[in-house]
Amino acid sequence: MKAWLKLALIGCVMAAVSVVSLAEARVTRIEIEKTDWAFGGGSFGKSGPYQLLTGHVVGELDPADPANAIIQDINLAPRNARGMVEYKTPIEILKPADMARGNHVLFFEVNNRGNKLALGAFDEGVTGGAADPNALTSPGDGWLLRSGYTMVWFGWEMDVLPGMNRIGMPPVIARNHDGSPVTGIVRSEMITPVEAASLPIGLSQQIQAFPTGSYDSYPTASLDNREAYVDGFRPTLTVRAREQDPRVRIPENEWSFAVCEQGKPAVPDEKHVCLKAGFQAGHLYELIYRAKDPTIGGLGFAATRDVGAFLRTIAKDDAGTANPLYRPDNVAIIEGTSQSGRMIRSFLALGFNRDESGKRVFDGAYPHIGGGLMPLNVRFGQPVRAWGEQTDHVYPAYDFPFTYARETDPLTLRTQGILDRCSATDTCPRIFHVATSLEMWEGRQSLGLTDPLGLRDVPDPANVRTFIMGSTQHGPAALPLATQAPFGNCQQQPNPNPQLWTMRALMSALTDWVLDDVAPPESAVPRIADGTLVAPDQVRFPPIPANRYGGVERSAASTARLYDTLHVLDFGPLYRAADSSGIITREPPLVLPGSYGVLEMQVDADGNDIAGIESVFSQVPIGTYTGWNLGRKDRFENGLCNLQGSFIPFAATRTERLANGDPRLSIEERYPTKDVYVVALKKAADGLVAKRYLLPDDARLLVERAEKEGIRTAP
Repeated sequence: MKAWLKLALIGCVMAAVSVVSLAEARVTRIEIEKTDWAFGGGSFGKSGPYQLLTGHVVGELDPADPANAIIQDINLAPRNARGMVEYKTPIEILKPADMARGNHVLFFEVNNRGNKLALGAFDEGVTGGAADPNALTSPGDGWLLRSGYTMVWFGWEMDVLPGMNRIGMPPVIARNHDGSPVTGIVRSEMITPVEAASLPIGLSQQIQAFPTGSYDSYPTASLDNREAYVDGFRPTLTVRAREQDPRVRIPENEWSFAVCEQGKPAVPDEKHVCLKAGFQAGHLYELIYRAKDPTIGGLGFAATRDVGAFLRTIAKDDAGTANPLYRPDNVAIIEGTSQSGRMIRSFLALGFNRDESGKRVFDGAYPHIGGGLMPLNVRFGQPVRAWGEQTDHVYPAYDFPFTYARETDPLTLRTQGILDRCSATDTCPRIFHVATSLEMWEGRQSLGLTDPLGLRDVPDPANVRTFIMGSTQHGPAALPLATQAPFGNCQQQPNPNPQLWTMRALMSALTDWVLDDVAPPESAVPRIADGTLVAPDQVRFPPIPANRYGGVERSAASTARLYDTLHVLDFGPLYRAADSSGIITREPPLVLPGSYGVLEMQVDADGNDIAGIESVFSQVPIGTYTGWNLGRKDRFENGLCNLQGSFIPFAATRTERLANGDPRLSIEERYPTKDVYVVALKKAADGLVAKRYLLPDDARLLVERAEKEGIRTAP
């Protein structure tokens, strides 16, 4: 038996013996409604052809069990005939037709706002818009499938609406015991890229990649925005150009809860706001209103636990229906990107990686670009919200604790770590926390590496490795880049530095650690001790002038070192910040004095990061790749441009460089011949392979491309 499986079995037995009362919570029924050959029945190396299974699982929890009490409003959930809280959620499974030919790893992706991102994150050449990857129309180069992973997707988020092949969890609504609606205060930021007469209440800059109507919002408790409630509360709508600007209140007679079009009468609507003057593009509108019918979002954590435990360890459901994935030697890894990475961290922090029998659910976890936490277990929670310097700045996405290890926070006086609960029950997974340079600037990622004030480095626990991919943005910009302004909402072209090659090397290493107990590579992070992690104003970014390199007109790079600050936020006495759970009663929150110590990565003379994992594209650059960009005029001007880094190419020649006053060496000065470039790239690739940050096959591919294509002239 593999060493890790032995340890897992021993840990599970010990946990089961030591636990007196365990939560009653499990999957009771699996319903596979359709089985198809995936990707036209094509074969993927030793894994062979894959099948796509679609269906649902049904699960239930005992609301009277004290172990379920952490789920907000579980006592207000509807009950089935057995007095249990029941949920039904969709699943989609991509598995080898012959499970024995797989690698025995069940890869559970926590979808992002209903969207499947894993194939695009690990496989090169996945094509199509958001709807196509969600429908699994393109396998790209098929690395995940050739490697033998069984992929599982499941609904966990209740505000995901149908469309674009998204996968969400049907809402479970909390109701008062007398049957009346539960109500409460909600704050919604509404931002639109184009002028509009009316907007959905939940429209957010964070989700502009997806069309209006993708996500639900909470309905207003009253359509009358002018009449105060009996307790004196009155809804308000404000506007400002930047997050730091004063809120300007819009008179109640200028807006209404309605859908409207220019020249037509407004139609009252519980989930839309109509503004007589129209909503202006790029402005921050903030609605604070009394909503009704909250979903019990914490059930999404329970469903994740129960689906994972069932598919990994249970041969049949209560009716005798076979689990199509069951093998006694399976292990499970949970992975999620951005929002979904934060969901994984909160899932662990709240103790959900322990099933009803006390066993570990997921053996490995791969939270990707997901610093902070997920306020899913909140009455009227808004899981689509995130963190940002301009947008979603004061949502509850970054409560202490920040690190996996226990630390004491001098601002809240709490001592906590993300892994406290799973450590106490020996149910923690092995973790690869993977982030980019953008999460350092905009996502406060340094707080996961240091003490809360940013004074000293904090080492990872033994079961955790952290990897910061230097000189990358949240998600690499698609090529080709725009060749003239506007560059989206930003001042500079976005950063296309790829993550894919690093991502799959790390997934391969995590798999080896979980499956065969092969020691993982060391963490790759900036550190205070060696001077690679510094205060933002100490970052030595070069003065890059305005230029027209490659015929693209660009402004000078900003010398401002903006970053996303963080203070303790007070959402009222019923909000439990220690668990990012509870009930919000104060909006906007009270911003308390005292700031956390957010730090940034130091850069080299080109402005590229000098710590973390430096990919071949960072080590053999053709330009400057940053984890930050600034907003253009009328789009949060000079604030951080949401989720975007920058790419600023080098001059082609020394003459062009000197004419522009650019301190960075030109392409011809760095790589006078193709051979010089190829040798440099091969050296970088070999170094990364030695550290297990790049797979040998991928290294050969990248060198072959350099030999064939020569020095890159575009990112």
